[in-house]
Amino acid sequence: MTLQELRYLVALADRGHFGRAAAACHISQPTLSTQIKKLEEHLGVTLFERTNKAVHVTAVGEEIVARARQVLAETEAIVEAARRKSGPLTGAFHLGVISTLGPSLLPWLVPALRNDYPKLRLAVHEDLTAHLLDRLITHRIDAALMALPISDSRLEALPLFDEPFWFAAPRGHKLAKGKAVKVEELRGQRLLLLTEGHCLRDQALAICGTVAAENADEGDFRATSLETIRQMVATGMGCTLLPAMALGDRNGGAITVRPLAHALGRRIGLVWRRFYPKVQDLRLFADTIRDHLPRGVRRI
Repeated sequence: MTLQELRYLVALADRGHFGRAAAACHISQPTLSTQIKKLEEHLGVTLFERTNKAVHVTAVGEEIVARARQVLAETEAIVEAARRKSGPLTGAFHLGVISTLGPSLLPWLVPALRNDYPKLRLAVHEDLTAHLLDRLITHRIDAALMALPISDSRLEALPLFDEPFWFAAPRGHKLAKGKAVKVEELRGQRLLLLTEGHCLRDQALAICGTVAAENADEGDFRATSLETIRQMVATGMGCTLLPAMALGDRNGGAITVRPLAHALGRRIGLVWRRFYPKVQDLRLFADTIRDHLPRGVRRI
């Protein structure tokens, strides 16, 4: 029994599908199937019940998967113990960042990290929340910066800062004249949203209720980036909600922004696997973020 076999075991338990687990482990499906069967033969038990549509962990498999997670966590701890003498936050660190946060966060975070921890080799993985959670659980990244809350007993989260949303509209828009925009005033407005899968889209819909659904017959103007949406607003195609750090350029005055009443927004936190061996490093990493926050967000 090898550590790699245990990683395959956990990947299959997490996904319940040989194809998806094999892709996550960067091996072929037949190879994964062979390795799992070999592990079952070695242990003398059936770990998974297989059907044409899904794979389910057996009762004895649940206990073995839980112990496999502990073994993999302890393995990470051994590696960390060997590196500890070189100081905190040294070596490779794989950080996930949600795509609506990365462009506005990384320009000030990376220089701060280089100054505080010059031996840290930061590798950034920008993606959607669901994909980053998958990378976390499968040990492909160390931690991730994303919107909270995250409901998964396998993960832990540390809140870092609150980021308010702002209403962005074309110059001359009727809601661009007041001091703050009330949620009920968004009714009847053409609200431009990101494509499905972005947590910011879900947050905007949660704030605006049925506004977007009511305007669905006016056309589908969803985009994959906040920058694209900002350009669409500048051309007068509609309005949107932008996080404070993403306000950026106002396109030569073509966009007017106003705060939302009641300071509605999102909470950003650092998320990692339970039993991650370098929790103290993560807390130092979190402190660096909190100590270098730009204006417009509130430290927690």
